[in-house]
Amino acid sequence: MQVEIWSDVVCPWCYIGKRRFEAALADFEHRDEVEITWHSFELDRHAPTERLGSYAEMLGRKYGMGPTQADAALDNMTEAAARMGLEFHFDRVRPGNTLDAHRLLHLAQDRGVQGEMKERLLRAYFTEGEAISDRAVLTRMAADVGIDADDVAAMFDGDGYTDEVRADEAAAEELQISGVPFFVIDRRYAVSGAQPPEAFTRAFERAWADRVSPPTPAREGTTN
Repeated sequence: MQVEIWSDVVCPWCYIGKRRFEAALADFEHRDEVEITWHSFELDRHAPTERLGSYAEMLGRKYGMGPTQADAALDNMTEAAARMGLEFHFDRVRPGNTLDAHRLLHLAQDRGVQGEMKERLLRAYFTEGEAISDRAVLTRMAADVGIDADDVAAMFDGDGYTDEVRADEAAAEELQISGVPFFVIDRRYAVSGAQPPEAFTRAFERAWADRVSPPTPAREGTTN
């Protein structure tokens, strides 16, 4: 069973959604037959290398929130993350452009460690306060999952994997994906957002049932 996930590495609900997805997958009987691919989705392609100001201020500007509302939203996300075993430290977060991080995720896919790379980047950003738009930081994060620094340097020396990032984003447009996280199962079923584990479980079971007993096509001149 193929699961494709569009997300960004600076999206808090993407990290929470990842944990909820993983909780459902852990209980899925056929989890060993599920193949996961992470696709690129930049929330802001035009973001600078690093934004100045606090995360609360950035959130307020983006969604038209006052300071009280922004702080409440951060508290809500921090609590939701904690319920899934995650530590969010928005006071440490350093927002910035994510193109290079997505390029690195494609390199990691070719090295067979894309899932590990995705987790490392999310933890670096939301828990550790790393500037994941910084190529030196990205190189260090890649080493943590076993990717050679020379391979990362070669990628950054050119435009390696940029076309793959853009292809992911073009596919998102074709599928009318306007927000992340977005989960697509066998290109038949979708789960939008950081849904509870039960929503993923239902989607898994339905998709698996279709693989075992595909729906019978309607005969010509009839309707289902």
